Amino acid sequence: ASPASPALLQLAAAAESGTCHPLAAAIQQEAQKQGLSIPVASEFHTEPGLGISAVVAGERVLLGNCEWLTGQGISPSETAQAQALALSTAGKTVVYVAVDGKLVGLIAVMDTLRTEASTAVDRLRQMGLRVMLLTGDRIEAARAIADNLGLNYDDILAGVSPKGKAAAIQGLQSQNYNVAMVGDGINDAPALAQADVGIALQAGTDVAMETASIVLMRTQLTDAVVAIELSRATFNKIRQNLFWAFAYNVCGIPIAAGVLLPISGFVLNPAAAGALMAFSSVSVVTNSLLLRRLKK
Repeated sequence: ASPASPALLQLAAAAESGTCHPLAAAIQQEAQKQGLSIPVASEFHTEPGLGISAVVAGERVLLGNCEWLTGQGISPSETAQAQALALSTAGKTVVYVAVDGKLVGLIAVMDTLRTEASTAVDRLRQMGLRVMLLTGDRIEAARAIADNLGLNYDDILAGVSPKGKAAAIQGLQSQNYNVAMVGDGINDAPALAQADVGIALQAGTDVAMETASIVLMRTQLTDAVVAIELSRATFNKIRQNLFWAFAYNVCGIPIAAGVLLPISGFVLNPAAAGALMAFSSVSVVTNSLLLRRLKK
């Protein structure tokens, strides 16, 4: 979080104690880092992707984006909007803080990229996949992240609500794209449910993990790449097993039935035929076990 007055940070941390959003965690961590006592809050109300409100020391505290506060009848001044734009351009997420209907300050949170994020994006691209960024942040902050990841601005969808993320994925699906979504927050749940494959991180919210098709047992983004590689390798093994089992039976069944008897006098006794059929199953299982050699 950016430097903020202790009183402002205390109010924000108290209001955010009712949610497990990453922004809430950042604000609370900063308050604890400064050794501030966090007041007790009550009457929490959350608008997914927009903001949160709570009563702290008898005052109604609202934290959220500019659009949500404007909808609540709170109009940020031009000075505040200019400051927010400058912070967003620097790649920071801006949280507006209002008390009893009046804007009292801004808190900027810098979204630090995971160390493996760039590697994960590069590996996905090498696999021939298109990588896009869906975020509720402003376009300026999203572009700063995209620059660090090497993403094209055309592959950014910023300022979207949780329902908007799901709608964006639905739009891609209508263009005959198969979409996989990686997320970890409650705001990602609708998109995870809409995607053809939803991938949640183990450290994510319960809602995200319950909605996703795949839950990664670590918080490493590169594990999503491994999951896709394993899926592709599994399908390749299935195709190989079907081909060789079919070819084996096409050749083996006529021989077991005595097709070579009129030609060469060769006939396969029942015991040998049974052994060869068992060998067919063993070869399929052995080929499948080679998946264990897949490098992580």
